[in-house]
Amino acid sequence: MSTLHGDQIYVRTLEESDAEALLAVEERNREFFQTFTALRRPDFYTLEGQRTRIKKSAELRAEDQQYMFGIFLKERDELIGWVSLTEVLRGALESCYVGYMLDRSHNGQGCMTEAVRLVVSYAFDELKLHRIEAGVMPHNIGSIRVLEKSGFHKEGIAKKNVKINGRWEDHQILAIVNEADL
Repeated sequence: MSTLHGDQIYVRTLEESDAEALLAVEERNREFFQTFTALRRPDFYTLEGQRTRIKKSAELRAEDQQYMFGIFLKERDELIGWVSLTEVLRGALESCYVGYMLDRSHNGQGCMTEAVRLVVSYAFDELKLHRIEAGVMPHNIGSIRVLEKSGFHKEGIAKKNVKINGRWEDHQILAIVNEADL
């Protein structure tokens, strides 16, 4: 996959050489990210844990099941987060989910909106997917705004459907459909 460029950021698939930078982002934002994710095993926060994560991502990409991209700040060539297309389904559905995390210090600057737009274009134009779905806790207004600015629309609330930080949480479901595919 080639690098996808936005105004402030670029995204590309992560390589093993990115493991140290990815670990730094995860460690620096550990408490912040934990409010939006499943509980992590202690080995997740190790260099080997991140190498394993990147290797597994490459395996899943080769199987057309998942696509994980690093988000890099152009001006400093610095890894500041990640965005993933997961649970890719083929056949009658041609769909996936999008998920992402961004270093807290870059929130509110448009970086994530750029990253999501780039990955949505990749999903529709290159992977030929029909639909992308996202689930966001209703109080996570910033994330909902990112998705809406990227063309997603609200579809409803999924009750207690994702275990976040040890608790079952409701999620606002948002989706975007490939209009060129209709």
